[in-house]
Amino acid sequence: MPIAITPEFDGQTVITTFEMTPGTCSDVLDALTDAYEAVIRHQPGFLGGALHVNDAQTRISTYSRWEKRGDFQAMLRTAEMRERNRTIAAMCTHFEPVMYEVAMVF
Repeated sequence: MPIAITPEFDGQTVITTFEMTPGTCSDVLDALTDAYEAVIRHQPGFLGGALHVNDAQTRISTYSRWEKRGDFQAMLRTAEMRERNRTIAAMCTHFEPVMYEVAMVF
């Protein structure tokens, strides 16, 4: 289901950027894909998401939408996601989830 980006959305939007070397990009992408397929998309409040890879394969950005901020935070606190995030973090030089609100759509 496509995710409509509108300023009227009152849920939580999360954009996370993962930085890595080109040699580990496929491994990080596989780990993120598995996390979304096996865990994240089944969590209460999850509305949808996408994974994006830059041309140089040094960054992956994830975009996810949640009914509310607490739903995203609860997913992060699950034992399975804490373990998965430790594994993913070990393959990255840096990663940072940031919560956003849509300010304008063109």
